[in-house]
Amino acid sequence: LLVKEYGMKLHYHGKYNQDPASIPHGEHRPGAVPFREFQSAKSLAIAANLASFFIVALLLVPAVFRTPFYGRGPQLILGFTTPLAALVPHELLHALCFKGDVYFYTNLSQGMLFVAGPEDMSKSRFVFMSLLPNLVFGFVPYLLGMLFGVPFLLAFGALSAGMGAADYFNAFNALTQMPKGARTYLYQFNSFWYLPE
Repeated sequence: LLVKEYGMKLHYHGKYNQDPASIPHGEHRPGAVPFREFQSAKSLAIAANLASFFIVALLLVPAVFRTPFYGRGPQLILGFTTPLAALVPHELLHALCFKGDVYFYTNLSQGMLFVAGPEDMSKSRFVFMSLLPNLVFGFVPYLLGMLFGVPFLLAFGALSAGMGAADYFNAFNALTQMPKGARTYLYQFNSFWYLPE
């Protein structure tokens, strides 16, 4: 009861049925403007998977120069497989940034898990919510790996940073499309922004 009244309450909604209208949402705000973004889970998944491949490759190139990967098989195997174990914690970090009800979905056929909530957010909280898991599981371990030359951290961080590619699209859209003082919310599968009166 205290969690419901004073903080985030997580609901597991299982497999996403590909019907955007089934995602809990509120009413549109007066003057709401849709984000210029991908219009379906399928198009987002395709773009995110391509971006993920590019990000991982981009991060692994300097990692190979930082420390030799040859002969580090066990560390590399762990580094490339344990990000899968971080998929659910990744979404839970997103969820913790909500103040009310938030809904967890799986969409494994398109290689995605996601959370959605009907509440409004400021630009800064939306960007923080979008990037937090990628910082915690991706860039912080990767930077530590670069600092100390640890192949496990480099592989784990690079793959984790790449697996959150869809989050970068959300943050970029908010930063480039929302004016100062605007708030954003999710309606079905798409984000909208508006200026409060």
